[in-house]
Amino acid sequence: MSEPAQTLVLRSPRDNVDLVHGFLERLWVAHADIGELDRMAFETALIELVSNVIEHADTGHGVTCVIGVTVSATTLVANLSDTADAGEIQVVGRLMPSVAAESGRGIALVQMLVDDLQYERVGEKNLWSMSRNRVE
Repeated sequence: MSEPAQTLVLRSPRDNVDLVHGFLERLWVAHADIGELDRMAFETALIELVSNVIEHADTGHGVTCVIGVTVSATTLVANLSDTADAGEIQVVGRLMPSVAAESGRGIALVQMLVDDLQYERVGEKNLWSMSRNRVE
């Protein structure tokens, strides 16, 4: 059974990914049974996703992200909604770009670290969901 989601609200500018690191540190303390590999992979994926939203989706009006993380005996799930403008986001079939490319690695990296990544635009919000099956 999953525990209720732990939630963080991040507003950029002002807040940054350090807030997400602190949020996850508290979550890991509360869930000491989550292994290091799962922690590192999930944290890296979530930080990368939030960083992408803050860096690429803010068109000068700021972005508010609401992040919810749910822990169960078998999975780690993060749901993120943001107020950024709709973008041309490709999740399905995303490949790591060439070594010479200067961008485009974020979503591909997230996909390498989690078992499922979903994106959809609903109304005025971008909705992201990522899950990782626990291996430890």
